[in-house]
Amino acid sequence: MRLTSTRPPGTTATLPSAAQAAEPRTPAPSFRWPVRVYYEDTDAGGVVYYANYLRFFERCRTEWMRALGFGQHELAERDGVLFVVAAAEVKYLRPALLDDELLVDAHIAERYGSYVIFEQEARRGDQVLCRSRMKVACVDVHSMRPTRLPAALAAVLSGTPGPAAPGAASAGAAAP
Repeated sequence: MRLTSTRPPGTTATLPSAAQAAEPRTPAPSFRWPVRVYYEDTDAGGVVYYANYLRFFERCRTEWMRALGFGQHELAERDGVLFVVAAAEVKYLRPALLDDELLVDAHIAERYGSYVIFEQEARRGDQVLCRSRMKVACVDVHSMRPTRLPAALAAVLSGTPGPAAPGAASAGAAAP
């Protein structure tokens, strides 16, 4: 199953109600979020400033978790956890320009007890503009130390790739 937007890029998203957001959703191996490039996203030449791709990727991951029923604010208050980017690898392939309509994809490449590795792309039509691999760690809201993913979230993500079998090599599998 692939969650994709059925609305034209650049239109307003319909977010779940508070009651819907409270119910965990079926895990999806990937998610897609539309983004329009605004003037504020660009440099003087009308090209998306490199760091803004990180913002686009963050929005996509956040909206995916929200669509699954796990808002950031609720996770902090109810479960006492926050999510922080512990590592980022970004490859810039082509420029995005002012007024472009982009689709930002995310999928979970690896899942561990206290962190998730996301792979993401920003696309304009069929052109991949930017790729990333993000290690997102779950931390305790008070100590800011790594902690396990909340059980409900881990259950929803249980259909996603987990740790490699003992003895198997896995790139980027070191604990935070």
